[in-house]
Parts: sequence; C-alpha cells; structure tokens
Amino acid sequence: MRENNYKPQMPDVMEAIFDAAYLIFDLVAAVLFFIFSKGNTLFVLYGALTLTLCGGDAFHLVPRIIRAVQGSSDKIKRQLGIGLQVSSITMTVFYIILMYIWKLTFPEITLPVAIQAVIWISAVIRIVICMFPQNNWCTDEGNMKLSIIRNAVFVVTGIGIIILYLISGNTYGYHMTRMAAAIIISFGCYLPVTLFSKTKPKVGLLMIPKTCAYMWIIAMGLQLLF
Repeated sequence: MRENNYKPQMPDVMEAIFDAAYLIFDLVAAVLFFIFSKGNTLFVLYGALTLTLCGGDAFHLVPRIIRAVQGSSDKIKRQLGIGLQVSSITMTVFYIILMYIWKLTFPEITLPVAIQAVIWISAVIRIVICMFPQNNWCTDEGNMKLSIIRNAVFVVTGIGIIILYLISGNTYGYHMTRMAAAIIISFGCYLPVTLFSKTKPKVGLLMIPKTCAYMWIIAMGLQLLF
C-alpha cells in the first residue's frame, strides 16, 4: 500500500532533483561520446561505459525519484531491491569496460596479465554472487554475509583498476592519476553505504560524493574527447 497523504519534504525533492540531474548528465554524455567519437574505439567504449552506468543506475534511481515524490509502496520497495541488484551487476561491468578504456588510452603500456586476470576473475565472481536469491535484495534485512563477500570481491576489482591508472600516471599529459583518485573516492563512499545504510540511514548521504566521483570519471572522458 502507498503511504496515505504523503507530502514530499525538501530533502526528498532535493534527492529527486539530484538523481534526475545525474541520469540526464550520463545520458547526454553518452550521446556526445557516440556522436563525436567518429569511429574512434576509445570513445565508443566511453559511450558504452556511460550508458552502462546510466542504464544500471536508472533501475535503482528512477524508483527512488518516484518514492521521493509520491511516497513508498510495496511495488516501489520491490523495484528498489531489483534496482540494487541490477546496478550492482552493471557497476561491475563498468569497471571491466574501464580496464579496456585504459588499454586503448595507453596502447604503449602493456596491460599486466596478472592484473587483467584478477580484474576479470573478481568481476565474474561478484556478478555470480549478485545473482544468488539469498542476497534478499527485495527485503529490508538483506544478507549481510553475502553483502560483505560480494563487496570484498568488488574492492579487489577496484584495486586492480586503480593500479592500472597509477601505472600510467601522467603519460601523454593526460593526468589520469585523477581516475585513480575518483575510484578511491567512489569506493570509500560506496562501501559504508552498502554495509550500514539499513541500520544507519544517514550514512546514505555518502551516495552524493560517490555519484559525483562517477560523474568525474565520465567528465575525464569528455575532456579527452574535446
């Protein structure tokens, strides 16, 4: 049942505006990548990266926007749970694509086989774990044990990507060490939210800088494009 006489409060309205602006930013950026890529595989990949981010997060953020404006309901709770599962998978795919973006951005630097293997293996393991019904995505309780496991594996994926961008450093004057900084910020904000937000809702505010970090990653791609 939907909440009766629900009236959105200012924090709800601000959340809806922020989430909508983020999704619009991603969508516009993806269109720009595809339009101006001129067949350049690097920027086509950036477009795919941005669409993956936008599409996956939309499964979770659109229900959040609706909840902020209209109030919660059993249907919205289920959509939020499914959205969390989908976005968890697409976030993992996001980092796999980012690895190949690194490879195309710095073709003269050899992608270490060990790091590539670690990224792929950890990503596949996380995706498989995210598919388990035992995650209880659509319940308030969730599954803390599986949450810890799937996010610990996700951290391994993130560390692999961070190492790559630290290896490339300032090659070609691209200053892509900023990419490593953005990833560190995103993980630093994401992990507390995914582990503690159910018991400490205010921790959810960390999703704002986490989202900004992802926008920064996309903005770095746009900077290379233009």
